[in-house]
Amino acid sequence: MKRRSILRGALVAGLAGPGLAAALTTTRTEIDAALTAHDRAVGLDHWESTAERYGHGYHGQAPADVLTDLLAEFGELRPLLIRPGTDRDRTILAHVTGRMAGMVAVVLHDLGQHRESHHWSATAARAAERSGDRDLHAWVLAREAMVPLNFGAPAAAAGLADRARQLAGDAPSAAGALAAAVAARAHAMTGDREHALKAVAEAERTAARLSPQQQTDTWFGYPAQKHHVHLSQALTHLGETRRAYEAQRAALRLTRSPSVMTRALVTIDEAMCRAHDGDREEAARIATRAYGSLPAPYRTGLTRTRATALYRSLPHDCPGRDGLADLLTTGA
Repeated sequence: MKRRSILRGALVAGLAGPGLAAALTTTRTEIDAALTAHDRAVGLDHWESTAERYGHGYHGQAPADVLTDLLAEFGELRPLLIRPGTDRDRTILAHVTGRMAGMVAVVLHDLGQHRESHHWSATAARAAERSGDRDLHAWVLAREAMVPLNFGAPAAAAGLADRARQLAGDAPSAAGALAAAVAARAHAMTGDREHALKAVAEAERTAARLSPQQQTDTWFGYPAQKHHVHLSQALTHLGETRRAYEAQRAALRLTRSPSVMTRALVTIDEAMCRAHDGDREEAARIATRAYGSLPAPYRTGLTRTRATALYRSLPHDCPGRDGLADLLTTGA
C-alpha cells in the first residue's frame, strides 16, 4: 500500500518527477534481482542434477573420457563459485563441488594418478566440510584412503579410513559401510589381523542395515556388489581364501557387464587366492587372462598395480609367470 501511494503521488507530480524515477528504479532493481536469483536457483538445480548424473559411474566409458567431461563441467561451474550468493546458495554449491571434486579424485585414482587424486580429495573434503554434510565428508575421506591403500601406503590408508568411520558415526550410512570396508582392507595389508577382522565385521553389520536408497549402485551408494568387491580384497590379504572366493563369486554375479575394470580386479583377487593356496600356475593363468582381456585404456593405474603385485608374488620358475611379465611390459 505504501509503495502504491508513492507511485500515485509521483504520477500526479509528473512522469519526470524524482519520486517516480526513484520508484521505477527501485522496482526494476528488485525485478532484476529476482530474475538473477531465479537464474541462479535454476543453475543450482542443474548442477545438483549434474552431480547426481555423474555419480552413476563409468557406464562402460573409459576413465580418461569421464575425467575430461568432469573437468569441462568444472570450467562451467567456476563462475557460480566466485559469484556472491546467499548462505543457502553457498551450501548447495559446496555440496555439489564436494561431490564432483570427489568424483574427479576417484577417476584419477583409477588412472593411477595418485598424487593428483590426493589433491582433489583435499579439495573435495574442504567443500564437503563447508557444506555441513558429514556423510559426504566421510565418503571423501574413505575414498581418499583408497589412494594410499592401492599405491603402497596401507598404514596411512588405515588412518584416513578410521577418521572416516568416526565422522560417519553409528547410524547406518553408505559412507560408514565404505569406511569400515576400506579400513578392513588397509589393516589386512598392514598385517593387523585383529583390527582387520573387526572392520570386516563392522562393514557387514553396517551393510545389512542400509536402506534401499543407501544401497543404490552409484559412487556414493554402497550396493551389495561394492561390498563384496571390498571384502574380496580384505579377505584375500588376510588369507581367508574360502570366504574370499565366496565374496568374489558374489561380486562377479552382481557386477554389470560394462564394468570391465571391476571384473578384472576381482579376478586378479581370485588369482592371488589361488597363489596363496599353492596353485601358482593357475594363478598366473587367471591373472594373465584377466589383465590381457582388458581394453588398452584400462591397462593402467589400479589394474596394472594389482597385476604387477601378483606377478611379483610368484616364484621365478612358476609356469606362466613369463607370459604375465611380457603382458605387463609390452601391454600386448
